[in-house]
Amino acid sequence: MELTGKQKRFLRASANRMRPIFEIGKNGLSKVWLDEISKALDSRELIKVNILQNASVTPSDVAEFVMSHSDITVVQKLGKTVVLFKQSSNEDNRALSSRVFSI
Repeated sequence: MELTGKQKRFLRASANRMRPIFEIGKNGLSKVWLDEISKALDSRELIKVNILQNASVTPSDVAEFVMSHSDITVVQKLGKTVVLFKQSSNEDNRALSSRVFSI
């Protein structure tokens, strides 16, 4: 899904005070990790992922992996943090995406 600049700006502002709920360590990226991210995004729609110092991946690697293996949108890569967005499949959890798509 392609977001406009204004929509990404809104999502970055929404994620500003969030704390990362997932971390990537020395085990790197895997399909299991991506499945867990998808489950979290289905209930939250917007999450932060932190990349630890001992990880062998960069934020660009994470963004490329996520975008090539799923329909998750990478909103921002900042330092060792990546912000991810995906519209929830459950209509009760779509508070954030309804605001994003109204922009």
